[in-house]
Amino acid sequence: MRTWVAPGRVNIIGEHTDYNDGYVLPIALPLVVRCAAAARSDGLVRVGSRQRPGEPVLFAVSDLDRQRALVPGWARYPLGVVAEFTRRGHRIPGVDLDLDGAVPIGAGLSSSAALSCAVAVVLRDLFAPGLTDRMLIDMARAAENDYVGTPTGLLDQSAALLCTAGHALLLDVRAFAADTAAPRGTGHEQIPFDLAAFGLELLVIDTGQPHELVDGRYAERRDQCAAAAEALGVTALRDVAAADVDRIADDVLRRRASHVVTENARVLAVAEKLREGVDPRGIGPILTAGHASLRDDFEVSTPALDAAVEAAVAAGAHGSRMVGGGFGGSAIALVDREGTEAVVAAVRRRFADAGLAAPRTFAVVAAAGAHRAR
Repeated sequence: MRTWVAPGRVNIIGEHTDYNDGYVLPIALPLVVRCAAAARSDGLVRVGSRQRPGEPVLFAVSDLDRQRALVPGWARYPLGVVAEFTRRGHRIPGVDLDLDGAVPIGAGLSSSAALSCAVAVVLRDLFAPGLTDRMLIDMARAAENDYVGTPTGLLDQSAALLCTAGHALLLDVRAFAADTAAPRGTGHEQIPFDLAAFGLELLVIDTGQPHELVDGRYAERRDQCAAAAEALGVTALRDVAAADVDRIADDVLRRRASHVVTENARVLAVAEKLREGVDPRGIGPILTAGHASLRDDFEVSTPALDAAVEAAVAAGAHGSRMVGGGFGGSAIALVDREGTEAVVAAVRRRFADAGLAAPRTFAVVAAAGAHRAR
């Protein structure tokens, strides 16, 4: 068997902008999902996972759509990708998939997209070598949307497949989504992201409170954004200027739109600073402003995430914010390397004082996207 890997991601800035045709700025994580795979010829797909001990899941490739209700929840991600390949006319004669994930589940670091994209690159390399990364992104997202029932945008799959080491990925979702046939797609740019050169680290604070994007609240935010765009007579909130937001009569829809409009501006501001090679400490306040917007206007933060951000900034972090879809998961903090331990200690004290379990913390660098490992 050969092995492929796909990374998790953190979004430096740009939450809930992808499904509004906006801008995002993720990096890939050094934490990956590994998929050891081999072709088989009996029409069966077998999926095992080190994180799910017990008998592997075994289905006929031709039965994946018809028997979806029988597929265990965790297995719907890899099997959904297999089903999407066959739905689009790619013949899968059978395959063994053995998974091992190091991306924390439920931490808002896109473990699900890492899993889906690891399987997608396996299937491409074994059975459909003509497929481009752009095509895989579309297929992996369709598998999560249709087979799993998670209404994700393009952010997670794009980060897993397109990110490069030492860079953040500036993605213009509208331009990228419109160009499904290009080899790697248009509408994206690799932005240098080397914090170590400035004596900085990006700290991830996993609150230990898992988020679930299939529980309805994420879908509700998407619906609210669509309603806000409709109220302003535009295709998507990407097309709205800050001055137009006040024309939305409904208070909730107005605040949802305000977050998206200001978050798009924050993404472009951060990308410009990094592109110019200035000291990244200057992006810190923009990150913290993004958290306030997610907390107050988009209402997807939690007390634990707020505590992590507040404690990190008070202890000297240059900026901090929640990452991912929200309702749990992780925060990031931009910290001086020599100050990392002090920030971690302050966050742990804050959690202990609040009666919360100690968070998991770790520093990350911008890593490579999905690829064959050996």
